[in-house]
Amino acid sequence: MPPVNRIADYAEDMKAWRRWMHQHPELQFDCHETAAFVVARLKEFGITEIHEGIAQSGVVAIIEGQGDGPTIGLRADMDALPMQETTGLDYASTAEGKMHACGHDGHTTMLLGAARYLAETRNFKGRVALVFQPAEEGGGGAGVMVEEGIMERFDISEVYALHNNPSVPFGEFVTTPGPIMAAVDTFHIHIDGVGGHGAYPHETKDPVVATLGICNAIQTIVSRNHKSLDDLVVSVTQIHTGSADNVIPDAAYINGTVRTFDPTVQDMVERRLTEIVAGQAASYGVAARLTYERGYPATVNDARKTAFAADVARQIAGDKAVNDEGGREMGAEDFSYMLERRPGAYLFLGQGTDAGLHNPNYNFNDEVAPIGASFFAKLVETSQPL
Repeated sequence: MPPVNRIADYAEDMKAWRRWMHQHPELQFDCHETAAFVVARLKEFGITEIHEGIAQSGVVAIIEGQGDGPTIGLRADMDALPMQETTGLDYASTAEGKMHACGHDGHTTMLLGAARYLAETRNFKGRVALVFQPAEEGGGGAGVMVEEGIMERFDISEVYALHNNPSVPFGEFVTTPGPIMAAVDTFHIHIDGVGGHGAYPHETKDPVVATLGICNAIQTIVSRNHKSLDDLVVSVTQIHTGSADNVIPDAAYINGTVRTFDPTVQDMVERRLTEIVAGQAASYGVAARLTYERGYPATVNDARKTAFAADVARQIAGDKAVNDEGGREMGAEDFSYMLERRPGAYLFLGQGTDAGLHNPNYNFNDEVAPIGASFFAKLVETSQPL
């Protein structure tokens, strides 16, 4: 039977797997219970080569095909978010302050579904490396797994990943060649002044006024230092200062995010932030220090592998349900580290539901899991045919 039909037979099992994981979310690298659940399922499928404890709780499992050939990597993320779920579902999170609000439980389920089918049929040459990764939501688990040598250790020649997208119609695929997700950096600005009574501001060095000046000046980076046709986001997301209406505080804190695709733009933003913080601090008579942290790099799809993956998606969803020129967006993804080391592609799979990602009412659509699993399976069989 073709993969989409055979995997459809697993639908109820996949739903049960996903909902168990949804009830038991874990954060960052602490995905040990999820990993144990994954390993138990893999063993049930008859997969014997299973490597645990990579990047603390990551798992890589190998399925041998029929005959010599390369190793294709398929990746799913396992971690949840530090959020309180508000769905009210009967399988809602049982862990206070933790929930699968980005669908990683669904991603893991889709890869498990593909694993079950591939282990059963082995209708391909070479090998498949199933990569179950912790710490996508901060921590860069993909980067840690890469640094621990999974590409070389398992001889992975190309690598692919799927991410659900509630804003895309059900069952449709979206991807793009080249950059698809942005690099993400974080900045921290600590401002030290001299506090005092709100009635006597002349006796203080006010960090609040300095904070306002710095935040206003930051807005000029995009509008006055950057070519308007290029992609750049600089957002101030946190300001913390003060404790009472009649007290000028001693200190203030500013936090924010930077999203770029071009390393030269990234360098420009860091340089301008440094100049703005120093200049504004001097003008207001306070001390200020900037910490600029470079995070996940841009996620860059290999053009040939993207075209190939889109063709496979058409086999699953039909020509009209695949957009392989979907453009790039300013979100970030640590799968970028894997794509830096090996060619491959990252695709979105529409699940057609209302609540967006990172929303306390979000819930992965179980009906889309067999579609994603079928894509992974057909990707292997098409890439490495007998």
